[in-house]
Amino acid sequence: MAKKVRIPTPLRKLTNNEELVEIQAATIGEAITELQNRFPGIQERLVDEKGEVRRFVNVYVNEEDIRFLKNKDTELKDGDEISIIPAIAGG
Repeated sequence: MAKKVRIPTPLRKLTNNEELVEIQAATIGEAITELQNRFPGIQERLVDEKGEVRRFVNVYVNEEDIRFLKNKDTELKDGDEISIIPAIAGG
């Protein structure tokens, strides 16, 4: 069974408008690499030049923020759902 990544609306132009993408990765870092291989350009919107998840991008595994887990080293298991949520600023 694969893991699923929920793609936010602003990034769907890169995924051919797919809202839910299945992946086989074992960690969040591998998931980002797999997404980049399938959908070129997505990685630069998710991680900075040091390879860390951008401050304004929140990534959740089964509704748990990876910043409180192991960040990009957070392990994934079959059936997990990863949500990518870009921060929204208002004023």
